Amino acid sequence: MTKTSNYIIFKVMKDFQHFAGLLSILAGFSAFAYAVSFIIISRSNPEHGMLLSGMFLMFTGIFTTAPWVAIYERLKAEDSGFVLWVMLLGIVTSLGMVVHGGYDLANSINPPAQNFSALANLPSQIDPRGLLTFGIGGLSLLVLSWVMDRTKKFPRNLAYLGILSAILSLTLYYGRLIILSPSNPVILYPALLNGFIISPLFYLWLGMVLKKK
Repeated sequence: MTKTSNYIIFKVMKDFQHFAGLLSILAGFSAFAYAVSFIIISRSNPEHGMLLSGMFLMFTGIFTTAPWVAIYERLKAEDSGFVLWVMLLGIVTSLGMVVHGGYDLANSINPPAQNFSALANLPSQIDPRGLLTFGIGGLSLLVLSWVMDRTKKFPRNLAYLGILSAILSLTLYYGRLIILSPSNPVILYPALLNGFIISPLFYLWLGMVLKKK
């Protein structure tokens, strides 16, 4: 390859890393807004809570697609098999969030049933009880954070933050699958901690790292 073509590839890669960093930061804000909508607003106003949480979940899924690709590009030389696998899991998670959020958003705009509260409690057909959002999402983030820590390409504390977020996500999935009641501490505390602090902070920090390098 010529020097010119190498420069073009490097330029495109650098620009995409910056773009992915911006989207990761947006994902952090969107994840926080989703937590506010799903945990706080939906308690006082289920209709508005479902509409806003569906919208922000959809946005978060869209925003997180680019960071997964950027991470793959940065780590593929270190451990291509694990990194490819975790990127695919991450993309599946992001798309699951988009479809789940879009499903909730569509139902909140034009409810197909009279009992809106009962409709809101039904599991999503594409993401039942958060299988993709929290289950597969937690698994992908756990493996990603392990690879981050092992390859030393990202700050170690960022990897530890990702591990904590992954554990909380997996706990939240199993809690929603088995217990169902959102007021149960097994569901409530992981949702509050991960939704308002850990997950948004992880995406914001990841975005700043991707933008810098």
